[in-house]
Amino acid sequence: MADPQLLRDVLPADPILLTPEEAAQVLRIGRTTLYALMKAGELRPVHIGRSCRLSRAELERYVRGLEAPRTMPARQPARGRSAADQQELPELDATSPDAA
Repeated sequence: MADPQLLRDVLPADPILLTPEEAAQVLRIGRTTLYALMKAGELRPVHIGRSCRLSRAELERYVRGLEAPRTMPARQPARGRSAADQQELPELDATSPDAA
């Protein structure tokens, strides 16, 4: 049988796979929120038999995605009315119901 001291040196101190509850604690979010992220496809769990686990690498990938700058669509500059546009507008006379 292997010496326990040697196994401790080989195995990482932190587990590679976490339960959803442990993953929620690592991310500092609620368990329900974590399950919602998995359902939405933002977190990809590993299934072993009937067990559901999340890898630390998956949690890091998710957080990196949150940190990445999001590109905003270019806004069109506000367009003022040109003289040609102004000429196309009808004139309001004093008897018009829209005149102030």
